[in-house]
Amino acid sequence: MLWTILAIVVSGLGAAGIAMLLRKLTGNRLPRWIIPAFGGLGMLSYQIYYEYSWFDHQLLRQPAESVLVASETGEVFWRPWTFYWPMTTAFTVLDRKSMLREDVAGGDVVAFNLYRFEKQHVDRVSYQPHLLNCITAELLPLDAQKKPQLDQLKRIAKDDVLYQQVCQ
Repeated sequence: MLWTILAIVVSGLGAAGIAMLLRKLTGNRLPRWIIPAFGGLGMLSYQIYYEYSWFDHQLLRQPAESVLVASETGEVFWRPWTFYWPMTTAFTVLDRKSMLREDVAGGDVVAFNLYRFEKQHVDRVSYQPHLLNCITAELLPLDAQKKPQLDQLKRIAKDDVLYQQVCQ
């Protein structure tokens, strides 16, 4: 976060420097307010760039055995541009290295971990173990003690990315 703030300040100073140079090149015919306006636009531009590149940057940081299975986009009222171009605010990754396959009653049941990344003022990462029955396509989350949370049992579609990555 410190590096992000530093980058925002540097981009604002750089844009203000460009405005100062433009003002000098025009013989001070441009108004003085152009310098802080360029500085503010430079900082805002970097912040927008940072928010929209967060998802790609986080995906590049994932290990090779992880697979993107879901992503969420959202709008925020204090970022009015997100109503036209929604930005990715969260995504879920399957850890293929954690997959354990069991043959139970003639069908495959696979245990694996899902990691969820959320963009907030400080990025949040959480993980949860799951079981997936490949015959019935039922997804069952497990709690921290690896006990099933039966009230959260849900069916997923067989063309879902998670199902195809786990059961194929």
